[in-house]
Amino acid sequence: MLRSMRRDPAQSRYLHAMGIQEWIPRAAVAAVQTAEATSNAVVLERPDAAAMDWDALQHAVQSCTRCVLHETRTQTVFGVGSRTARWVFVGEAPGADEDRQGEPFVGRAGQLLNAMLEAIGLKREQVYIANVLKCRPPNNRDPRPEEVEQCEPYLQRQIELIQPAIVVALGRHAVHSLLKTDQALGRLRGTTHDYHGTPLVVTYHPAYLLRSPGDKRKAWEDLKLAKSIAEES
Repeated sequence: MLRSMRRDPAQSRYLHAMGIQEWIPRAAVAAVQTAEATSNAVVLERPDAAAMDWDALQHAVQSCTRCVLHETRTQTVFGVGSRTARWVFVGEAPGADEDRQGEPFVGRAGQLLNAMLEAIGLKREQVYIANVLKCRPPNNRDPRPEEVEQCEPYLQRQIELIQPAIVVALGRHAVHSLLKTDQALGRLRGTTHDYHGTPLVVTYHPAYLLRSPGDKRKAWEDLKLAKSIAEES
């Protein structure tokens, strides 16, 4: 690394042949050492989630400081349910209740999600439920792109480990994050999408359905589509 700061390779060879040690400014050496230390720190802070098993992945999430959300969280919200589930449901981010309890979908939206599951013959413990973000954004603000980017390897690895038959994206933010699109949720409903080789169906977030109960019938149609896909696989 120190050699890279020499401006004239030929001059360096002459000095070396004459037994003269080349002088390098101390400030330049310090700058290089600082850059190397920073680079190493980044590597250590960002392990490869794609190689992790469940225990390593959960520990990585619990200790994660990749984005600013670690500064305001009460605890991380890893995910809950069967690790051999055929169904994975993905929301956008933990809310206040989830932040306190460390489990996704535990408030009123969670109660509605449980009812939606029962309507298609499933129980909460039979599926896996997670969020795009593992930490709650302050005041339940929308997830930021850089936060989604840092959290994405965790969720992707969870789904790889589970190998479900179907992924159901709940709400606009989850849909946009998983499918890398900005199309309206309404235009993405009613068809099958692909998430790294796994079929994905789009529907409304339960919190939205609490505010707009008239769209529950549409959500029911989405769940029936997801069920038909899961049964065929």
